[in-house]
Amino acid sequence: MERHKTKLATVGNKADPFVSVGRKCPPSDKFWKWGDDNLFPSALALMSRRSTTHRRIINDKADYISGKGFTFDPEERMLGRFVGRVNGSGESLRQVMNKLAFDKSLFGNAFLEIVTDREHSFLSLYHQDASRCRIARDDAHVLLHHDWATFDVDEAISLPLYPLFEEQADGTCRSVIHYKDYEPMFEHYGVPPYIAGFNVSAIAYKTDRWNISRLDNSFQLSGVMMLDGAVDDEATAERIIRTAEEKFAGNPGQVMFVLKDGSENDNSRFIPIASQNDGDWKTLHDQATSDIVIAHSWFRSLSGLDYASGFNSERILHEYEIALNTVILAEQAELLEPIVEVLRTTADIDASSLQVVNRPPTRSKPIYMKVWEARKADGLDYDPEDGQQQYLLAQITKYNIKSID
Repeated sequence: MERHKTKLATVGNKADPFVSVGRKCPPSDKFWKWGDDNLFPSALALMSRRSTTHRRIINDKADYISGKGFTFDPEERMLGRFVGRVNGSGESLRQVMNKLAFDKSLFGNAFLEIVTDREHSFLSLYHQDASRCRIARDDAHVLLHHDWATFDVDEAISLPLYPLFEEQADGTCRSVIHYKDYEPMFEHYGVPPYIAGFNVSAIAYKTDRWNISRLDNSFQLSGVMMLDGAVDDEATAERIIRTAEEKFAGNPGQVMFVLKDGSENDNSRFIPIASQNDGDWKTLHDQATSDIVIAHSWFRSLSGLDYASGFNSERILHEYEIALNTVILAEQAELLEPIVEVLRTTADIDASSLQVVNRPPTRSKPIYMKVWEARKADGLDYDPEDGQQQYLLAQITKYNIKSID
């Protein structure tokens, strides 16, 4: 049977895709809160901007999961076109997948919008910012709003959850895939895997902030400054103290000023508050950093934490292999499987050959080695006469780059 012809990625959404399409939410629509105040995603996003290690891990996980591109059956030309351009904004499949991987690593949830029409004459995929999405009370729709802190039902958009499609005012049929990390007792939203390390991410941020405040104060000692002086009323005393604090105290709380009745001799003096907790703060910061890595189910060498002690490529490659088989491949499969299904059912494209190209962050073998030489070095079976093993590693890399393009 001849396949019907399908055009791909022909609908271009604007900077905020959902604001121009979709049905307005009727006033009776309700949604499931994401967190006690419905602003849990905002808290997660804010913490990711404050904790350096936490943010580095999220960035790296998203990059590793989205890989370096895709390989696929070269006979599937429509699939090749789709991989290179999945929507009217000109984004490639890797760019969209990178955003999905980032959201899923940060929020434990990700949303992918599917755009087509009744005849399935085109197909486009758009990433939707997870912080803007909420699940409707009917568990069959997603509500999108630009600012949930000031939710206005008239400004919200309702789109159905996949596999349900609904026709919109612009004639397109749209649906949304909701990716979520499973967590017991949480039905409507996923929970990020690092949730157990949320508090230690805050600790790492606060210890960094403490060091910044010390730097701002030029590492001055904290203490109490006793000032001699006669004043007529408390208001005058308060004004003198505040003036002294503004000029000399540095960060609030660094120096406390106390004004007492003066005597014939000036007994003004500074009483330092000795602090021997520098080591405790460093230990606390180091422990929090290690706990963040553990909570993410990630690895120190892939987080840039051990580079100061030397660049150990063997350790990096070893931990990358573990991460690949325990985290990366599973996340890639979870993100790709619905996309492969959508391509089959909506565009009649066989995407079963679609695979992510994974490359380690560092090389253990020179690219001028042949495949059989590399297999020999790894202790694997090899055949110098096998034509497939005569390729140079550089040639294999070049082939993968062509597949990506």
